[in-house]
Amino acid sequence: MITPSPTGTSADCCSGPMTAAEAADLAAAFKALADPVRLRIASIVACCPAGEVCMGEIAAEFSVSGPTISHHLKKLREAGVLSSERRANEVYYQVRSDRLDALIDQLTALRSLIARDG
Repeated sequence: MITPSPTGTSADCCSGPMTAAEAADLAAAFKALADPVRLRIASIVACCPAGEVCMGEIAAEFSVSGPTISHHLKKLREAGVLSSERRANEVYYQVRSDRLDALIDQLTALRSLIARDG
């Protein structure tokens, strides 16, 4: 069994390896973002000055069908990267910055370990 580093090391030291559940959650988010269309969708939503974009505006940026865009949006919502809100006949999407911050924090922690041990 792998044990955490001993106490007395730097404050940014890893407290132990991630759990299987944490790894599965992180992998699901990265898997959702690994698709070029989904990554572009997240970028379109993130770049919108209003902070949200309706599905129709997103779909207009692609040469794929509406159902295909809906599928990609669903995967991004399931991974926690986007949130959505229905208003009348349209659905608006927002980037979940808290989720992206958590993903970045996980990568930063891994990078810190590599830099420390490297």
